[in-house]
Amino acid sequence: MSSAPGSLPIYLQVAELLVRDIAAGRLIDGEKLAPERDLAGELGIAVGTLRKALAELQNRGLLERIQGSGNYIRAVSDAKSLYAMFRLELIDGGGLPTAEVLTVDRRPKPPELPNFGKSGEAHRIRRLRRLNGQPAALEEIWLDASYAEALDREAMSESLYLFYRTALSLWIVRAEDQVGLDHVPDWAPDIFGQRPGSPVPHVLRISHDQNGERAEVSWTWFDHAIARYVSRLK
Repeated sequence: MSSAPGSLPIYLQVAELLVRDIAAGRLIDGEKLAPERDLAGELGIAVGTLRKALAELQNRGLLERIQGSGNYIRAVSDAKSLYAMFRLELIDGGGLPTAEVLTVDRRPKPPELPNFGKSGEAHRIRRLRRLNGQPAALEEIWLDASYAEALDREAMSESLYLFYRTALSLWIVRAEDQVGLDHVPDWAPDIFGQRPGSPVPHVLRISHDQNGERAEVSWTWFDHAIARYVSRLK
C-alpha cells in the first residue's frame, strides 16, 4: 500500500481494494473474511489499520461484524466506491487502482478532441495507472480550463474525481465511454509493458459535470496482458 503524497489513507486503500473485490465477485455475499490478524498480515498492514478499513466497509453496508464469530461480506448494488467510474480491473478481477502523475500543463485544445467545455484551453494531465502495483494503463486527461486557472500537481489525489470535488467544486456525475483499438503513445514510460506504437485497447471518455456540461475528455490505453475493461449492469 502506498503512503506517497496524494495517496489515499492506507485504511481507505484497503477498503477500496475490498470493495473492488466484492464488485468483481472475488468476495461473495455471506463470505467470512480471514481472521483480522491473518488478513492484516496478508495485506502487510497493522491490525488497527485493518480495523479502520473494516469499519469503513461496515459504514457502507458491505460488512457485518458478528462478535465472537467474525466479519462477513454483505454485497450490495451500490458500494459507493471512490473508483466507481474506474472500469479497469486485473485480468482475474479486482485490483487497487493507484496513479502516478507524469505531467500537468495547460495548453490549447487539440482539434482531434471532441467538443467540450467553454474555454479554448484545457489542462492536460498524463498519468500511469497501476492495479495492485502493476503498470496497467496510460491516461491523457483534458480538463476544460474554465474550472481552474492552474492545477496543483502535488495536491492531486489518486482519485482524480475526488480531487475535482474537493479542490475545484467540480462533480463528475456521468460519463460516456467509447472502447476501441489504438496504439501506445510515444510518451509512454519504459515501465509500461507495451512499447510505443504497439496496438492496445483504448477508451475515449467524455465526462459531464453536475450542471450537465461536458467538462473533461480523456484517452486511456491499457495493457491487455494486465487489465480488462469491465462495465457491470445491475
